[in-house]
Amino acid sequence: MYDVLVIGGGNAALCAALMAREAGASVLMLEASPKEWRGGNSQHTRNLRCMHDAPQDVLVEAYPEEEFWQDLLKVTGGETNEYLARLIIRASSNCRGWMRSHGVRFQPSLSGALHTARTNAFFMGGGKALINAYYRSAEKLGVKVRYETPVATMELDGDRFVAAITEGGERFTAKTCVIASGGFESNRAWLREAWGRNDLGEWPADNFLIRGTRYNQGALLKEMMKAGADTIGDPSQGHCVAIDARAPLYDGGICTRIDCVSLGVVVNKHGERFYDEGEDFWPKRYAIWGRLVAQQPGQIGYSIIDRKVIGRFMPPVFPGVTAATLPELAAKLGLPVDSFMRSLDAYNAACKPGSFNHTILDDCRTEGIQPAKTHWALPIDAPPFYAYALRPGITFTYLSLKVDETAAVRFADRASPNLFVAGEMMAGNVLGKGYTAGVGMSIGTAFGRIAGTSAAAAAQGRSLMRGKNYGRH
Repeated sequence: MYDVLVIGGGNAALCAALMAREAGASVLMLEASPKEWRGGNSQHTRNLRCMHDAPQDVLVEAYPEEEFWQDLLKVTGGETNEYLARLIIRASSNCRGWMRSHGVRFQPSLSGALHTARTNAFFMGGGKALINAYYRSAEKLGVKVRYETPVATMELDGDRFVAAITEGGERFTAKTCVIASGGFESNRAWLREAWGRNDLGEWPADNFLIRGTRYNQGALLKEMMKAGADTIGDPSQGHCVAIDARAPLYDGGICTRIDCVSLGVVVNKHGERFYDEGEDFWPKRYAIWGRLVAQQPGQIGYSIIDRKVIGRFMPPVFPGVTAATLPELAAKLGLPVDSFMRSLDAYNAACKPGSFNHTILDDCRTEGIQPAKTHWALPIDAPPFYAYALRPGITFTYLSLKVDETAAVRFADRASPNLFVAGEMMAGNVLGKGYTAGVGMSIGTAFGRIAGTSAAAAAQGRSLMRGKNYGRH
């Protein structure tokens, strides 16, 4: 019998497996995907948000705890557990040395990734390189890995883990278990149930694209909910980004994101604007746009820019629709030309002169229209004009298992003695809504390491130190 069974194969699962093995525990990992698709959503990541009080290697200046916390507080609107959030923030300041010891390498912020040189450490080679480094290290340390082994059910004795049962009927026992198998973002039926119908009678989830892995079906999240595990979070909330409507159904990753939203305007299929495109810097606000598009008729939007802003954002992977005039652009997009031009003419007329600077919260804004554009508002008047059709791109969901600072799964507010959770399946404790760049990897790394340490300790009969405050506030 293994000491620790880790279910999942992404960043959080690997961090748990490595920490448990370093603590002397024997470890078996069960990954649902084939080897070539291992890593869950982590294979599509590129950076980790890190607290630091002074410049550190690839991180410039300082990004102190309080600023990180305020950034998180702002995007979540207060729907976060401060106790656990600050634990993650502090853990993000000292994890990179450990990551390097397992083969992860870092590089300076990409030139097109605005405002992240101070806050985010980028992985050399991206998320796939990080995942491969962790797997190489795990295998060297003696962690056993089984691919194409999706777990379907869990055998529990009250709040105690007994065994995991695969879809093929295999039964795996262990002294302790860490579940890190992701949310339910690839489960279309569950997404439909969570989002329901809108006022137009549409099922918004039918038009969602999945930025990440097709293997995150939420089977174990549903299993644990049936078993009475405490949960937290709204099933309709998640990391949802506006991505190119031509992106593949699964595994489009970061390259499908459209990053010019803040530098132009966005209209719906009726040619009407619906939100302030210049509300805040893109790394702090990009993740609200998937949900905004999801709330529009047909779950589609169109980002409109002109020649003036080309070169000021990360170029999309697909070329945009181009036209010499705005009416021609509307016609190419299949939008009603009259309402489109009313929206663009009203916006252009409302733009007030200012000092445009896309690297700061500048003074270029609109006056007299709703919704306003509060920064980076330049008239769209310099041909050629460009448009990118947008769809909601789901990265991961926020309905989660409730945890304490040992990563233990809780039943009726009592911690399981040998069942732990990490990654997307507990991220909703910290992310009630919203997102800021790189924080998912911060959560997965911190709680993966915590879960692995806790599982090894429980397997070895050592007690776990717990605090007193687990509730969201």
